[in-house]
Amino acid sequence: MLSHKQLVKKMLTNPAVKEQYDEQKDESALFDELVKARAKAGLTQADVAERMGTQVPAVSRLESGARSPGHSPSIATLQRYADAVGCRLVVKLAPKKKIVAVRSPSLKRAA
Repeated sequence: MLSHKQLVKKMLTNPAVKEQYDEQKDESALFDELVKARAKAGLTQADVAERMGTQVPAVSRLESGARSPGHSPSIATLQRYADAVGCRLVVKLAPKKKIVAVRSPSLKRAA
């Protein structure tokens, strides 16, 4: 019997599976961060729901968003969640790979 890690490794040898995995990796990481932050704060989903002024099923859907097709929480919702668990929401863009800018001779500034 394969372990979970071994099964994932085997499945990722399939190019179609790897492509889907890579597309969802960042989104899954976001939702994992939500659950980690809540756990670190020592809160239940009910605690977070109360602090957000919502219901437990809404918090549950938010935390499992990567597995719910078409579910994309707004920045405002993520901010309310962050506030509820005592965190600050930080959004940043990071390059996928290093981009090297090449200037055309015609684009040089005139001296």
